[in-house]
Amino acid sequence: MGCWKDCKCRSISLCFRCRTIGKSTLLSLLSGLLEPEHGSILFYGQKLNQKSCSAIGYMLQHDHLFEWRTIEKNVLLGLEIQNKLTPETKGQVLEMLKTYGLYKFKDARPSQLSGGMRQRAALIRTLALSPKLLLLDEPFSALDYQTRLTVGDDIGAIIKKEQKTAILVTHDLSEAVSLGSKVLVLSKRPATVKAVVDISFPDNISALERRNSPEFKDYFNKIWKELNEDG
Repeated sequence: MGCWKDCKCRSISLCFRCRTIGKSTLLSLLSGLLEPEHGSILFYGQKLNQKSCSAIGYMLQHDHLFEWRTIEKNVLLGLEIQNKLTPETKGQVLEMLKTYGLYKFKDARPSQLSGGMRQRAALIRTLALSPKLLLLDEPFSALDYQTRLTVGDDIGAIIKKEQKTAILVTHDLSEAVSLGSKVLVLSKRPATVKAVVDISFPDNISALERRNSPEFKDYFNKIWKELNEDG
């Protein structure tokens, strides 16, 4: 498994050829929930351990917000669990709620929010712990197509603004190209990195604007070809 030391990219997308590879297993390895049978995972040059795992945030497919807690209390949950909730950290989270348009809903329950707003709340909950690396496990898959485009654009912008490195797992090639700075294509079992496609767009354009760029089609076709070649 590779080392992500000094990674400057905003996000790395993992495109899987087939589900038997086990994307959840891969993310569980990267997050330290599982240990590899062979080899090791290096994080900032050091072998992944319990301490370094605390610097990795994991955002799942579903937001897993608790209905009996308000949005404010949901986004503070990680800080509470890790005994890191202080007036300073709470202030930082409330500021993120303001920045990303959720502050006026801080006393609402999750069921009162749209799917896109819930995903933003889930991301803020993850960012509250100041992770150095974000793992995103198909975070938009439960959304309808239009909302998925908008939320993907929003979350991509948040990750860029917060200057975080993120690994996004997706089966959507367009999503990978529009959000990623590198796309890693994995082979069939036993999974290996079959190809690494560097993605380059102007810094000042959004994920949605990337989809309308002339080079978007070239990246899409290159990844499609890698996914459909034998091997």
